[in-house]
Amino acid sequence: MAESPAYPVGLRLTARRTVVLGGGQVAQRRLPALIAAGADIVLVSPSATPSVEAMADAGEITWERRPYAEGDLKDAWYALIATSDSEANTAASAEAEARRVWCVRSDDADAATALTPATGRSEGVTVAVLTTDIHGRDPRRTAAIRDAVVEGLRDGTLVAPHHRTRTPGVALVGGGPGDPDLITVRGRRLLAEADVVIADRLGPRDLLDELPPHVEVIDAAKIPYGRYMAQEAINNALIEHAKQGKSVVRLKGGDPFVFGRGMEEAQALAEAGIPCTVVPGISSSISVPGAAGIPVTHRGVAHEFTVVSGHVAPEDERSLVDWASLAKLRGTLVVLMGVDKIGRIAETLTAHGRSPETPVALIQEGTTAAQRRVDATLSTVAAEVTAHEVKPPAVIVIGDVVNVGPHSPA
Repeated sequence: MAESPAYPVGLRLTARRTVVLGGGQVAQRRLPALIAAGADIVLVSPSATPSVEAMADAGEITWERRPYAEGDLKDAWYALIATSDSEANTAASAEAEARRVWCVRSDDADAATALTPATGRSEGVTVAVLTTDIHGRDPRRTAAIRDAVVEGLRDGTLVAPHHRTRTPGVALVGGGPGDPDLITVRGRRLLAEADVVIADRLGPRDLLDELPPHVEVIDAAKIPYGRYMAQEAINNALIEHAKQGKSVVRLKGGDPFVFGRGMEEAQALAEAGIPCTVVPGISSSISVPGAAGIPVTHRGVAHEFTVVSGHVAPEDERSLVDWASLAKLRGTLVVLMGVDKIGRIAETLTAHGRSPETPVALIQEGTTAAQRRVDATLSTVAAEVTAHEVKPPAVIVIGDVVNVGPHSPA
């Protein structure tokens, strides 16, 4: 009888006996998905990789430390045959056939009763790809197709409209330090699904050009304030558009909760009864130094790093930073929003004991095509900022880690 293409189906394995024969690399790759499916998993294998053994130790699977034996597939709903013994694999395949158990076989896919598709997941969707070419199966091609579909769903380049009613609300999305490739996949997907995007100037602006024409993009800096303060006006704009039944994304630079006033917006939305989703972003306090070749911690150099806001001077009564205590720390100090105050910050740190020769690096427009780095010390940083015309946004790194990287001035 001529062979036909496989019929695709999804197995519901919750609390159902699933037998895995072999504890090697194949099992290590397949077990997490079976665990996530809620299967009652029995592993039969004399040995296992450390990762598989850890699953057994955690109680996620039951491990019988022995070779396969006839009868192991009794009452099983599904089996994964992946031992290094081809004779055992053949015998297990025959048992699966006799007991009408769906099984896959790693060493000879055509000798089993089922095929494992190339699978991937995006939020709420599992993508499974099987070839229809029964004589020329190409696992690399099916994997490539899976990857393309999943990546498209994740980054929003492949948009599948929601045909069921979406719940209106606001997503506070951290856009990362500036490079559009550094936004999270969830953030990028929510952008692609948005009706309205209210964006900060420090967000990844290049992503806005990729949005469909119907998406309303609002520059947060240009929202009319009227009798409101700037932040209050932004809060009101978020609430107004969400109450119109729209899906709203508040696109912010870095992470919403790292000097981003994200919690103020979340609180305002909660008070208005608007659902709010927070999507963390990569903070510039870590990513920008890294992009410039500076680790914020390094073995034997810095065991801690502290991130502070420099938007008000140390002597300003509004400052909440204990600069005297910071000066006594031996680790790395990362200052955000402090370009115009760095002279006073440096003076305060040295006045309280930090060496004037402490290295300083200023990274302007970090992770973007315009990124540049200016190096100095606490004693020279104010003059260097003026001489090199350093402008915001810039991340300032203070500490010996500045001289660790391969591109350091030391």
